[in-house]
Amino acid sequence: MSNLQLRVISAVVLAIITLGLTWLGGLPFRLLCAVMAAVIFHEWTRMSRPAAATGLGFLPEALLVAFIGALIAGFAAWWLLPLVVLMVAATAIAASVRKIGQWDAAGLAYAGISGLSLALLRDGDRSGLVAILFLFAVVWATDIFAYFVGRAVGGPKLAPSISPGKTRSGALGGAAGGVVAGLILAAVAGVGNLALLGLVALVLSIVAQAGDLFESWVKRRHGRKDSGALIPGHGGVMDRVDGLVAAAFALYVIGWISATADHPAQGLFPV
Repeated sequence: MSNLQLRVISAVVLAIITLGLTWLGGLPFRLLCAVMAAVIFHEWTRMSRPAAATGLGFLPEALLVAFIGALIAGFAAWWLLPLVVLMVAATAIAASVRKIGQWDAAGLAYAGISGLSLALLRDGDRSGLVAILFLFAVVWATDIFAYFVGRAVGGPKLAPSISPGKTRSGALGGAAGGVVAGLILAAVAGVGNLALLGLVALVLSIVAQAGDLFESWVKRRHGRKDSGALIPGHGGVMDRVDGLVAAAFALYVIGWISATADHPAQGLFPV
């Protein structure tokens, strides 16, 4: 089986699983978010730790387990957000005292915010379902259009020192595709504030591409081509969700501003 076939099959299987758990919401979706956060941190530390031992013992892992337990249990945002701050601060302080790198603290922040944003966006109502589907539509369309427009048009590179394959034309094509896909999803779902959601989709598309570049920078910083090898034909989980988790955090913040920290989707997607 060719690498392209593996990529297609893996992408289809992952999409089916993800959409199924998104539809169910509640505990099944929180479990998905918890597993994703755990794998992201594992892949982050696998790339960033110079050796098996971190000098911090099992402190980062123990803190992450506590966070994951709270996430699965359905704790409110006002518990989860301080918990993320606490575990990142504790790890950063311990690393500073022992005079070792701060990559574990950064990895906890990245993993914790990723899981928290997606879980709280989904919530348990129809607004949460539409919010996540809107997010998926924007991010996935951004990836697809950026790839095909970039290959077809070419032109100057977007960030050659970080990700040599990405072009400015691809970035613009991805942003346009993300906005169109988001608006189509919102219209089909019966959401009325399309002008606002078009602007939100543009922001999410830009943030998703920035998240992709950030993960590419982290890999290049540590001399890695892929974050892992868990997904056949695709590399690691971070390689697949880098743009998604960045856009999820942006959508969560926007939703928090328009509604509440515990129900961020209700302000933007009143359905």
